Amino acid sequence: MENDKTLLNRAIELAGFSLENGGGPFGAVIVREGEIISEAFNRVVLDNDPTAHAEILSIRQASSSIRSHDLSDCVIYSSSEPCPMCLAAIYWAGIKKVVYATDRYDAARAGFNDNSIYTEIKLEPDKRKIAFLHLPLPGGKEIFKRWEELEDKTPY
Repeated sequence: MENDKTLLNRAIELAGFSLENGGGPFGAVIVREGEIISEAFNRVVLDNDPTAHAEILSIRQASSSIRSHDLSDCVIYSSSEPCPMCLAAIYWAGIKKVVYATDRYDAARAGFNDNSIYTEIKLEPDKRKIAFLHLPLPGGKEIFKRWEELEDKTPY
């Protein structure tokens, strides 16, 4: 628990550093076997990249560091509860535990309200605010068939 607090404080420090340098108020740290393998802070505005959230950048850095897409033996410490995009990336990476300091409601009060995204995710594509057009071309399913038959694939 004490180590969790120390590592979470590091994520908060990164969020503060981000604020001082023109970024958003978010920081993240990924730990594997008790060792920090990546640290990142929000760079959305700095990089003109809407996906440059602290958690995403930290996942990319950690994966590169250990040369694997599988982070199932890792813990992520985030200054705030991960947004829907970051949450999805955490699941894709297989991270086993998320420790965070503030929740989505604290973030919403500060102007980072993700409730509309949480709501939209639950809807069928034709009910969402963004137009989704499903064009089931034969080649699309063929790609999945080829994947299923591939013998030397790396599952993820």
